[in-house]
Amino acid sequence: MFETLTQGFSAAREKLSGVRALTEENVSESLRDVRMSLLEADVDLVVVRDFLARVKERALGERVETRVRDASGRTHRVTPGQHFVKTCAEELVALMGPVDASLQRRNGVASVMLVGLQGVGKTTVAGKLARHLQKEGSRPLLVAADVYRPAAVLQLQQLGERLGVPVHVGAAGEAPAHICAAAARRAEAEGFDAIVFDTAGRLAIDDALMQELDEIAAATRPANALLVCDALMGRDAVNVAKAFSERLKLDGLILTKLDGDARGGAALAIKAVTGVPIKFLGTGETLDRLEAFRPEGLASRILGMGDIVGLVRDFEEVVDEKEAEADAQRLLKGRFGLEDLLKQLKMIQKLGPLREVMAKLPMFGPMAEHVEESQLTVVESLIGSMTPDERARPEIIDKSRAGRIARGSGRRSRDVRELVDRFGQMREMMASLGSKSGLLSRVPGFGNLAGAGMPGGFAPGALLGAGTSRRELSKRKSSQKGKRKQARKARRKNRRR
Repeated sequence: MFETLTQGFSAAREKLSGVRALTEENVSESLRDVRMSLLEADVDLVVVRDFLARVKERALGERVETRVRDASGRTHRVTPGQHFVKTCAEELVALMGPVDASLQRRNGVASVMLVGLQGVGKTTVAGKLARHLQKEGSRPLLVAADVYRPAAVLQLQQLGERLGVPVHVGAAGEAPAHICAAAARRAEAEGFDAIVFDTAGRLAIDDALMQELDEIAAATRPANALLVCDALMGRDAVNVAKAFSERLKLDGLILTKLDGDARGGAALAIKAVTGVPIKFLGTGETLDRLEAFRPEGLASRILGMGDIVGLVRDFEEVVDEKEAEADAQRLLKGRFGLEDLLKQLKMIQKLGPLREVMAKLPMFGPMAEHVEESQLTVVESLIGSMTPDERARPEIIDKSRAGRIARGSGRRSRDVRELVDRFGQMREMMASLGSKSGLLSRVPGFGNLAGAGMPGGFAPGALLGAGTSRRELSKRKSSQKGKRKQARKARRKNRRR
């Protein structure tokens, strides 16, 4: 995600990497790349101009401290290019936030009315929101208020069944406002402390839709009115949000399908245009894939610097802390086997799409688009075809064993050797780091990651090249680069027309 935006900021950073001072000329040249990427990402022109003006003013007007001290007292040299990136990060955060993702409560109940056009995923979001409330310790009730879309009620009932959350359904022909009012009374009578109203949408905003939403709001007085928008709509999502905010009091936005959006313009501009903050992001199909919006995390990912805080939070949900510490200790002593690796890979799969996990890792963010999810299956099948002894001591795998493992997994002997070689290099590197007192603790973020179950230095992409040669990866990367270049030319041509 955000591939288009990241390219522009990365190009700007590279142009400033060797400069000794920020000048009008080199800052303007770098901002041209940023401007192009913002426009290609469908960010509103007025928003782009304001953002670039603020970045330029700060980059040229602020005094740059070339040496700074960290919390431990060590001194670090700061380059003009790093100052420029810091300025961009802070202005991106200001553009998208700040925001509090917590839900408001009225009389102790977190009531949420979801609104939006048809097809943006409101019903799925209702299920995800119920799951989010469950994690916070609430007892939610789902309300099927979309009485028009075929199977909308059935879909919500199926989601409720998967979550173990009751779904309130009205009688045939009952008006949505009456259904919601009855659900609110039921929630109070049965002790539910959270309620999610899944309302109907339309193909376009019309008076009938807004009248119905006004009636539901009047009947239930929800503590939160959240608009669900599809990030893939780009600039249209911003226009829809603006139209809704002009006719209905909105407390926040939920942006869905963000994982499929290579541009990211909606996430960047929607708050600036509407004044309504983004509360949550939908980044996948499963019911756990709803995350609280953090402007600083998103800004960091757009700049290609990952999102350690977001990654650690993900790990905390799926990892046992004591077991994670034991794994990290074994790794640092060189006692980490392929059985441990298989366990780590399965844990990573729980976090969501591998590309998304990689995008949150510092330094690995730009590689995320080249990671193929299918390679997890390749590695898993190879390890699954090994004996317990081979998993514990991969170095014993000779040509004969490699052939047997390859046949058992449906792969090639070369795939087995490449996996073993990569794993051996990783284990040796981590063992040498672990043997040097204090060296590993200086790696930013390692302590957090190791404690959260991600052994420091373990890069999934480093082991997921089994079956893919460097030449093939390079060829694939060049092909993708060529396609992106052609797409940019086509968009510029269309604009000129």
